[in-house]
Amino acid sequence: MRVLLVEDNPTLAKSLTDALSQARFAVDCMHDGEAADHVLRTQDYALVILDLGLPKLDGLEVLRRLRQRRNAVPVMILTAHGSVEDRVKGLDLGADDYLAKPFGMRELMARVHAALRRSQIAPVPLRTGPITVHGLEVDPDQQRAFLLSDDGTRRDARLTPTEFRLLYVLAQNSGRAMSRDELQQRVWNVPYRPRDRSVDVCVRKLREKIDRKASHTYLQTHYGIGYRFDPAPHSL
Repeated sequence: MRVLLVEDNPTLAKSLTDALSQARFAVDCMHDGEAADHVLRTQDYALVILDLGLPKLDGLEVLRRLRQRRNAVPVMILTAHGSVEDRVKGLDLGADDYLAKPFGMRELMARVHAALRRSQIAPVPLRTGPITVHGLEVDPDQQRAFLLSDDGTRRDARLTPTEFRLLYVLAQNSGRAMSRDELQQRVWNVPYRPRDRSVDVCVRKLREKIDRKASHTYLQTHYGIGYRFDPAPHSL
C-alpha cells in the first residue's frame, strides 16, 4: 500500500519513513504543502499522514483542498502537543484521526492500521438497504446520505467518509443513546480518549449538513451519555 507522508522536519520524516517502510508500506515523502497538494492531485494513496505546520502551504489548506476535490483518502493529521484548535479544525475539514506530538511509533502504527481498516471495511449493517426516515435517506451501498424533499428530490448531504460512518452507526441504532466511548470504537476503531472531541466535532458537522437543512432534528444529545438518532420529527 502507498502512503503519503507530509512532514517538514527531516529527522522525524526519516524516522516515520523507516517505520512505515519496515511495516511494508511504500512511502512517498513530501516536505512542504505545495508539493503535497500537487502530488495529491495526480497520485492515489491508501493513506495520508499530514503535518499541519508546513512551509509554502499549511496542512489545513492541503486538507481543505483535498476534501474540496471530493478525495476520500483517509488522512491522519500530526499536530503540536496541546494545539486543540488545530485538531478541531482538522477534524472539521474531514481528517479521520490525529496524533499530537510527541508520539510513540507503536501508537502511530496502530492508528495507521486502524485507519486503513476503516477505509476498507464498511460498517456491518444491522439491516439491508437504505435507512429512510422523515426526509433523510442513509444509503450504505453508496456510502452517502440524501435529504429528501416533499416533491421527491434527493439532495446529497455531501458527507465525509467519517461523517457518514458516524451517521450510519447512529441510524442503525435508532432510538438508543450511544456513549462517546462506543461511538469512538465503532466509527474510529480506537478507544475513547479523555478530552478527545472527535465525536463531538463530527456530530456538530452532521448537524450543520443535515439537521439545519432538514425539517427535523435527527441527532439528539443525551447529556452525560452521548448521542441518539431520533427518527421521529422534531421542530428546530
